[in-house]
Amino acid sequence: MTGRPIVIPLIFAFAAVLCVPAAMPVRAADGVVLTPSASDVKTTMDKLQKILTDKGVTIFARIDHAAGAKSIGQTLRPMEVLVFGNPKLGTALMQKNPETGLDLPLKALVFQAENGTTYIAYTDPAYLSKRYGVTEPASTFEQMAEALKSFTAAAAK
Repeated sequence: MTGRPIVIPLIFAFAAVLCVPAAMPVRAADGVVLTPSASDVKTTMDKLQKILTDKGVTIFARIDHAAGAKSIGQTLRPMEVLVFGNPKLGTALMQKNPETGLDLPLKALVFQAENGTTYIAYTDPAYLSKRYGVTEPASTFEQMAEALKSFTAAAAK
């Protein structure tokens, strides 16, 4: 045997990965959604912040982790976090379980991976629902998930 039966399926699997659209979100670790971006970290984060602001979402903070590392003489690849939310939605969830305040307001991390690709990462609202045992109103989590998917896809272009 020359090993060909193994090689052919591997070629098809690799080809399938290459055919996935660039901005299609993927699951990473438990509850984390990653979306590759066509731009660098700063540009992607600027786009995301503008999209959220234009939609009336409250921006609570923007944190530049690389700048923080630089302030102590260390280095990190470009990496920023945006803290944002809708107090009307978040308050209702925290009234049901105050522990949701650990993950609310929502956060998006934009970072440059080792291979140079920029990603937008956020916690999937469905994961938050399970994590904190808050399943009602389900429409809140669905609304959050659809909004995050839409906002990050637009910022990733």
